[in-house]
Amino acid sequence: MATSDVETVSTGADKAKLAMSVVLVLAALAGFYFLAKQGPVAQWGALLVGVGAAVVVFVTSEPGKQLLAFGRDAWREVKKVVWPSRKEALQMTGYVFAFVVVMALFLWLTDKTLEWLLYDLILGWRK
Repeated sequence: MATSDVETVSTGADKAKLAMSVVLVLAALAGFYFLAKQGPVAQWGALLVGVGAAVVVFVTSEPGKQLLAFGRDAWREVKKVVWPSRKEALQMTGYVFAFVVVMALFLWLTDKTLEWLLYDLILGWRK
């Protein structure tokens, strides 16, 4: 019997926090539309406060903490990447463009050769 490595929300508190986050986002959206007559400052204020509160509640849950840890690990890995210099990037871009041109010419010549073989020599349609 195979076991699954899928992690799910298991505690009641985490489920409540995730549900509260969803409710806060929905309330923020509802507030945005219900405050249309109050002006854009009230609308956007309600939206930003509601979404901010939802983010704070989500981050305090275990899945939120795991997401933050994943983000930190990903950022740490990105910092380890050795990026090419400007000269290397331009050289590689030039190689790619040259290859594309050579491949386009090759495919065009192949197409024209097959066209000539099939239509002119074999079928005799062009005379």
